[in-house]
Amino acid sequence: MAAPANDVGGGGLGLTQRSGTLMRWATYASLSVAGILTFAKLGAWLATDSVSLLSTLVDSMLDVCASGLSFLAVRHATQPADHDHRFGHGKAESLGGLGQSAFVFGSGVFVLVQAVQRLLFPAELANTEVGYAVMTISMILSGALVLFQRFVVRRTGSVAIGAESLNYQNDILVNGSVMVSLAVTTGFGWPAADPLFAIGIAAYIMWGAWRIGRRALDILMDRELPDDDRERIRILACDCKGVRGVHAIRTRSSGLSLFVQLHVELADNLPLKEAHDVVEAVERALAAAYPNADILIHADPESVVPAERWER
Repeated sequence: MAAPANDVGGGGLGLTQRSGTLMRWATYASLSVAGILTFAKLGAWLATDSVSLLSTLVDSMLDVCASGLSFLAVRHATQPADHDHRFGHGKAESLGGLGQSAFVFGSGVFVLVQAVQRLLFPAELANTEVGYAVMTISMILSGALVLFQRFVVRRTGSVAIGAESLNYQNDILVNGSVMVSLAVTTGFGWPAADPLFAIGIAAYIMWGAWRIGRRALDILMDRELPDDDRERIRILACDCKGVRGVHAIRTRSSGLSLFVQLHVELADNLPLKEAHDVVEAVERALAAAYPNADILIHADPESVVPAERWER
């Protein structure tokens, strides 16, 4: 995960504080929307007895739990580093994202079971106009929330907010599918349409859960930054005066922070003071491109660099 483009060139501490504020507001917004939609969909389901509507109700109920988990994760992740956590608390965000994926997957399984049961034992739908109204409101609120979440993710690179945004994007598609299923069921008199659409919804929800969980797990397992970022780091370092080469680039991300380690190759006869100045220049170049990065650089005499550089 690269540093957010809009943050390049700013002060690291100020950016972290502003990013933390944005992330907290995003969690407040998602909790509010999830709560409103849960009560609205509960009333619509009781009025229509649609299993497709039930699927979105369950999804919204779990959204409340997932958003609450995200709120706690973001609150913990934005705390500054302390004596016992020298690298900060950023991985709490990824743990929250992993927990969200479990909630989302569980909702998909529940919907799938309910849909199969309704397919085997069909039932008539009623008051579908209520379902249309609630789904329309749901799509409007979810759409507005997704736009705000995307803004926050662009500014912060937050994994937890990104997971929530993906979840609510799924909700928009799911709500649209429910409206189609209600129209097909009532307009063509085909009761099987409702559970069949619900099965499709369940499959899509579980696929979204897998995407959320995979991204969170990558960060928890200290997956390297993308190759493009690693190549950019190498070029920035090599462009600094006095650097003969770079090897042993190691990167990872945690919450709002990136961690970058690398070895720079310097001339054998370079005085210690000049070597220090070169390393400082490399650190400044990398910090300008990745302001939220914790950068550690080791200087190697060119003659002792191993023949096979452990770049990966």
